[in-house]
Amino acid sequence: MKLILTAEVPGLGSSGDVVEVKDGYGHNYLLPRGFATRWTKGAEKQIEQMQSARQAREIASIEDARKIRDQIEEAPVVVRVKSGDTGRLFGAVSGADIAEALEEKGIKVDRRRVSIPNPIKMVGDYDVAIRVHEDILANAAIQVRPGK
Repeated sequence: MKLILTAEVPGLGSSGDVVEVKDGYGHNYLLPRGFATRWTKGAEKQIEQMQSARQAREIASIEDARKIRDQIEEAPVVVRVKSGDTGRLFGAVSGADIAEALEEKGIKVDRRRVSIPNPIKMVGDYDVAIRVHEDILANAAIQVRPGK
């Protein structure tokens, strides 16, 4: 089955990529969740729009990506969230929370690029991977503190 990805799917591709997948994976996972649309000859214009939108979000060059990686790894990122007396959070820290905390420091990162290996549900220190560029991965030290 030939599909056009509308969102980034780890291990498969980015939005605007044309991929060939097994029928069950396409019908049961990608299409219902909105991660892909069916490929047609008339969809070429749609592919170009998705790729141009992705390029606008991407960091222009590898040198810029390395600078951003260094800024992220330089100092820990403090995320303030509501928590109980025992340090347990009301909810969990998401990629959007981390991206927002980075933006307060002047570093703009797409929330979808933040990879949290295990849900963060307690106050403490954590390590999170952020894909700054296709080839560059930043390891961010996250400090979850009570607040808000």
